[in-house]
Amino acid sequence: MLPHLRLIDRYLARSIAVPLFGSLILAAMLLILDKMLRLFQYVVDAGGPVSVVWRMLANLLPEYLSLGIPIGLMLGILLAFRKLALSSELDALRGIGVGYGRLLRVPYGYTVPLAIINLLIVGYLQPYTEYRYESLRFDLNSGALGAAIKVGEFNELGHRLTLRIDRSENKGTQLHGIFVQTSDGKGTTVAATAQQGRFFSTADPDKILFRLTQGRLVQQSPRFKVPRTLGFSLYTLPISLPAIAQFRGRGGTQSSELYLHELWRVGYGGGTADEHQRVEAQANFDFRLVEVLMMFMLPLLAVSLAVPPKRSSSGLGIFIAILVVVAYHKVNQYGQQMGVNGQMNPILSLGGPLILFAAMIGWMYHVLAHRPGGQPIGALERFFARIASLARSMMPRRQEAPAEA
Repeated sequence: MLPHLRLIDRYLARSIAVPLFGSLILAAMLLILDKMLRLFQYVVDAGGPVSVVWRMLANLLPEYLSLGIPIGLMLGILLAFRKLALSSELDALRGIGVGYGRLLRVPYGYTVPLAIINLLIVGYLQPYTEYRYESLRFDLNSGALGAAIKVGEFNELGHRLTLRIDRSENKGTQLHGIFVQTSDGKGTTVAATAQQGRFFSTADPDKILFRLTQGRLVQQSPRFKVPRTLGFSLYTLPISLPAIAQFRGRGGTQSSELYLHELWRVGYGGGTADEHQRVEAQANFDFRLVEVLMMFMLPLLAVSLAVPPKRSSSGLGIFIAILVVVAYHKVNQYGQQMGVNGQMNPILSLGGPLILFAAMIGWMYHVLAHRPGGQPIGALERFFARIASLARSMMPRRQEAPAEA
């Protein structure tokens, strides 16, 4: 390799790296922030600990990365080549014989490892984290993660325990102004009021102790003719915790939780006799595969959209690039759903859009790289320029005030 080509590769690699990883982090953070507010509301409404929000967000991160990696790769390459084009460095490189084919070596040096990483994410990491996310939701709804005691409200903790408190201190470990009612399921109920109380764990994981101080207690039972009352300075109330159902195993009827090789076995390897499950596995397998394969076309698309027409610095290519990546992702989701519903063979509903997008990108790159003066987005630039001009002409003109004599 000639020394000047090695320097060009290093310069291009640095130019791509900053916007690539910056866009990837920004896209992931925006998606996380949008979900975080809804998760906080969901966890608070379910009465669970706030710490579970961070665990749920961590399990959502692979899903966001699977979309953020293609967007980051696209923007990193596009912004780097756009910078070269606007500063006329791209013209200088082509003038010394460095064509687009040679310049694309560095972008594909980023694309190949990122595509492998994305394949591992969508094939193995994302199915596992999706299962963990659903497991956390199940535990939250069933009370396995614990429930937050709401002050001033009657809290149903299990099927046989009602608790109300007026005030809590020390992060909920010290309770004040307590009303509690519990039942053993055999007709015996205990209702008590107390000034203070604390929960204590026991060696039995199915039981806890609720130690009350300074209060009164009423006990009813079929064995008693009249309820028994008791005033106490210290009373320990044993509470049986409700049985918590176990979450289902990974996969099963949920094809989105199956690993890539498991999807192949179920969908194409005769791993199930259920026709619907087989078709669903095929659609899921094809969806993950085409999402990764499309990444190998992104460098060509980025270069095609990065070079604006001469004497133009419009950022239309950036907008179109993001639109194409997001639109292709949505088209794949629709194609997957068509395959699951049996409306179309998954190979056609997902392979067809891949071929069409690849053909379109190949044509755009061919126009830019092999046609003298070729400009793939030139027509779009002119179209939007006419729209903007028409919009300005339709705006009412401001009346000028007459000059005073």
